[in-house]
Amino acid sequence: MLRNFQDLLDMAAMQDEPQRLLLVLAKTDSESTNGSSQRTGTISPVICNDKLPSEIESFAALVAEADEITQDWDLILIASLDGERGHAPSSEQAQAHLNKMVSDVQNGQDLSRYLILDRQEQVVTMRLRDGVMMI
Repeated sequence: MLRNFQDLLDMAAMQDEPQRLLLVLAKTDSESTNGSSQRTGTISPVICNDKLPSEIESFAALVAEADEITQDWDLILIASLDGERGHAPSSEQAQAHLNKMVSDVQNGQDLSRYLILDRQEQVVTMRLRDGVMMI
């Protein structure tokens, strides 16, 4: 289980093939469900980008870089794309996968396949229940 963003970077470095990280920053509009800790609402993609793990110094640096573009985001969804024969995927190869991630967010698809972190680097668990995404 990943505890933080550094765990993800460490895990990416240990893979047999070089990785490219796929990042979608999203804005939430949520509310509590019947006073419980579960929340429902909408999630909208704001920015998407891809980076080699070596291009990311830390979670704080990633947040600072994103905030230079916009501070209007609450979550970051992360996936990883495997390279081949010792070469990391290019940004062009990552584009279709980024588009899929953005589409998943826009269309309310199950996001549990992605690592999701909030601005404080806390893991956010989302699951689809009865057609509604629950946080």
